[in-house]
Amino acid sequence: MEPDGATRALVMSDVAALAGVSHQTVSRVVNGHPNVAPHTRERVERAIAELGYRPNIAARALVTGSTRTIGLVTVKINQYGPAQTMLGLENAARAAGYSLSVSILDDATAAHMREAVDTFVAQRVDGIVALSTYDDAAAALATLDPPVPLVAVQVGGVEDRPAVGVDQETGARLAIRHLLGLGHRTVHHVAGPADSQEARGRIAGWRAELAAAGAPVPEEMLRGDWTPSSGYLAGKALAARIRGGEDITAVFTANDQMALGLLAALHEGGLRIPEDVSVVGFDDLPEAPYFTPPLTTVRQDFAELGRRGVQLVLGRMRGEDLHPDPVPPALLVRSSTGRAPSPA
Repeated sequence: MEPDGATRALVMSDVAALAGVSHQTVSRVVNGHPNVAPHTRERVERAIAELGYRPNIAARALVTGSTRTIGLVTVKINQYGPAQTMLGLENAARAAGYSLSVSILDDATAAHMREAVDTFVAQRVDGIVALSTYDDAAAALATLDPPVPLVAVQVGGVEDRPAVGVDQETGARLAIRHLLGLGHRTVHHVAGPADSQEARGRIAGWRAELAAAGAPVPEEMLRGDWTPSSGYLAGKALAARIRGGEDITAVFTANDQMALGLLAALHEGGLRIPEDVSVVGFDDLPEAPYFTPPLTTVRQDFAELGRRGVQLVLGRMRGEDLHPDPVPPALLVRSSTGRAPSPA
């Protein structure tokens, strides 16, 4: 007998009674079984919401062998791309009836990566996704062979294991094609870090599109670390070169945050955007339409990247040999790009 005032934990039979269905039907709905009539599923879901019922994950795992949990190992989550990729994965996992358990590493050594994966295996996750946009993370992943499916969501580069990513090279080519189409003789590039697979993909696209158009490839390429401050330093250097007489009329920055710093430096240097210099970024930050001027940029669809990443790991759980296509980028044209200035 329960003490006075004690609240009994809700169980599936409570949901079944309210919904007017069997305990087995509630179990099928909770576990995502496809053989449930839509109106019945809706009735059960309404009862679950009304009661505030939460399945007992541990008990369900004992019965089904599944915790309906996906582990995510990631690094450098303070950057926009990895953070948005994590959100995309979390939303896609939830839509598929799974929860996402996240392990954020300070660095992606093989030892730290192995420890995170081993922890997930001990927690009985159904599959693991690793965000491997940097060389050290990719190298660490190559050493692992866990007893559950492990896939990579990387936004550039090549993986030996099943992977999905955004087509970085195509994104860069879209940016360069746009600028050359506006009459600019060539396009200068502010690249990301040397150990970033994303940065290398964008460099490859920049060079390939210039070469395909027969445009000169600038010998000097500036590098940043994805931050506005590094873009600002690059902008100061470019402004000085322009004042020194160099013909620099178009700049492609490897991300929007560096573009923000670059725009500030060019403004300080007395250069007008886009009348003197056109600027294109990459990512499409939520703030990009509110830069001065609004930034032309390459948009990455992080929601779709997350959906394909979850689709890939779920397919591997089912034993399917999936090879998702890269997520296509899109060019968003705003006011930071314009026709090349007429020669003086």
